Amino acid sequence: MKLSQKRWRLIGTVAAVAVTTTAGGVAWAATNADPTPSPSASPSTPGQQQQKPDRQGKGGPRGEFGIGGALHGEFVVQKEGGGYQTVATQRGSVTAVSKDSITVKSDDGYSRTYKVDAATLVNSARDGIASIKTGSTVNVSAVVADNTATATMINDGSARDAAGQKWGFKHGPR
Repeated sequence: MKLSQKRWRLIGTVAAVAVTTTAGGVAWAATNADPTPSPSASPSTPGQQQQKPDRQGKGGPRGEFGIGGALHGEFVVQKEGGGYQTVATQRGSVTAVSKDSITVKSDDGYSRTYKVDAATLVNSARDGIASIKTGSTVNVSAVVADNTATATMINDGSARDAAGQKWGFKHGPR
């Protein structure tokens, strides 16, 4: 076996271990989360079949926010320079939007309002937060401190897909 083949095999093994460790950590964090149940828009019934995830990143194994296509959640990360911070993520429809805040409701009925400030990165059309409309599908990442979720990133999938179709892309520009 050539040296370059051994090197690639080693790199592949290291990558597989890293992915497995990360997935295990996420699973462990999910099972050790706050046991208080969150409200659900529609309770599941025994014997109900789950939909198969599609391959466009909406509910698939990788999803838009990672494993399982999470609709919403919170996790704690280490801050650069020391300490910890809580990060929230959510995918859903916009129910209210202004230059200072956005409210998102996920398919399971969970709703949250996020503060929008000058540091919030808005990936939408030309006018940023002003381009996001009620009913748009968005992904939000936020930092939570003192019971306030401040959006760090808002990705407007509706605007992205509309712009992509205008230019002939099947699912928006990537």
